[in-house]
Amino acid sequence: MVKDQVEMDMRGRCSAGQKMLASIIIRLALSDSFSQNCGILALDEPTNALDIENIDALAASLVDIINERKNHTNFQLVIITHDENFLRKLGQADVMEYYWRVSRDARQKSIIERQRF
Repeated sequence: MVKDQVEMDMRGRCSAGQKMLASIIIRLALSDSFSQNCGILALDEPTNALDIENIDALAASLVDIINERKNHTNFQLVIITHDENFLRKLGQADVMEYYWRVSRDARQKSIIERQRF
């Protein structure tokens, strides 16, 4: 792990959030290695157990991935999150135009709305 441009041994020195972020990065690398023809990346609540610094790092990494793959015809990114700040960070990066918000109305029926960032 690199923090403040210094490489650190992770054993016993990382917070739970840093370990979670490292786990996400490793999973992304593995999925990229084993599924070169598959363009779907799905993350379910990726900011759980992350502190603000690591959420920012994850958002920046996802922006890099989006920029790298935006011209691929089969690239799809699905992020399931309740973290409005994380969503806002992705929107500020100006790499996506829309997102889909799922909510419930007064009768508990699902509402799916396409919204601009």
